[in-house]
Amino acid sequence: MSSPQSQMPQAAPAWQAAPGSAPYAGSPGYTSPIPVVRTHLGNAIASEWTKIRSVRSTMWTLGVFVLLVVGIGLLTGVVVANSDPALDGESPLGLGFFGLLLGSMCIITLGVLTTASEYGTGMIRTTMVACPSRGRVLAAKAIVFFLVAFVVTLVACSLVAFLHVAMLEGDGAKSPSGGDWLKGTVGISLYIALLGLFSLLVGSIIRHSAGAITIMIGAVLAPLVIALFMFSESLQGVRDALFEYSIPSQLSVFYANSLNSASQSGPSGWDPLWIILGATAVAFAGAFALLEKRDV
Repeated sequence: MSSPQSQMPQAAPAWQAAPGSAPYAGSPGYTSPIPVVRTHLGNAIASEWTKIRSVRSTMWTLGVFVLLVVGIGLLTGVVVANSDPALDGESPLGLGFFGLLLGSMCIITLGVLTTASEYGTGMIRTTMVACPSRGRVLAAKAIVFFLVAFVVTLVACSLVAFLHVAMLEGDGAKSPSGGDWLKGTVGISLYIALLGLFSLLVGSIIRHSAGAITIMIGAVLAPLVIALFMFSESLQGVRDALFEYSIPSQLSVFYANSLNSASQSGPSGWDPLWIILGATAVAFAGAFALLEKRDV
């Protein structure tokens, strides 16, 4: 029998650093061939853009939104044009309100899913590993979603507005001024995009898709529904405030067609845009603070 041979420990291979390069700490003499690049907000925006356009639910939700806005708007225009209308100098742009109010539910849903769905699937862990700066991730999501929602809404609203003006040109409708066009296209698109961005931030705070969507639908519909059942005279002030500051009423302000014609003390002009902008800023501050405090 042969005696067991003792195994001598093998020496680690000596890595030789490239000329003019500094070795990494803990690995003397080794230089990685992969260049180290400092990431920035642009990288996070590119990542979020890739995610939002590669998910099929995004295309379906935006497709349904365009279908509702254009379809209901076109149907409304056809019905009004074929009913021998007497518009008496009213702007035809207000007919786009009905489709946009219903279509806003799609933007709200997409905004919530942009953040809350990542928490539901666990994808948020991968996102935070790739970009540990949580504020940068939230900012990138907000920028990408806002631009997508604004562009899609602007295209749909502009198409409906041009169709309505063309269909009702000879029926006594007023020719919209430049200010009417600006509010009825760009203004309303900014409002819808900010409403969707507010939903995105609520989704980041709640971290539950169904819960956040329910909260946002309640925020849109509940004030108007509650006000309808306030018959007491002592609640008249509360009833008027709910009517005037509800989201459907604020949307109608962009078409100069207040839902509560009995009172003129509510928002007017560009006031709804500043209201939703302030609410979105508060929600962004709250979402950022909770994102930095919570564990993913």
